[in-house]
Amino acid sequence: MSQQTVMELAELTRLLRENAGEAEGVDLDGDVLDTDFMELGYDSLALLQVVGSIQRDYGIVIPDDAAAEAETPRALLDLINGARSYAA
Repeated sequence: MSQQTVMELAELTRLLRENAGEAEGVDLDGDVLDTDFMELGYDSLALLQVVGSIQRDYGIVIPDDAAAEAETPRALLDLINGARSYAA
């Protein structure tokens, strides 16, 4: 039985801050679940950097094209939490 990755918003925002910084005037601790990443100050390169870190740390596979299509934290969390582990 494979172990399912479960990441919540608090963990994702911590990783965003660590890997890509935080835009001035943006409160990632607020209700940002459905806010577009561009509005939060994260472009596609920043997101790919974060996704790469998540793949390494969590041992999961997230296709680059799918990650690029995740426009909100909710969409990215759905992608992360539905990803298959390397060991699967």
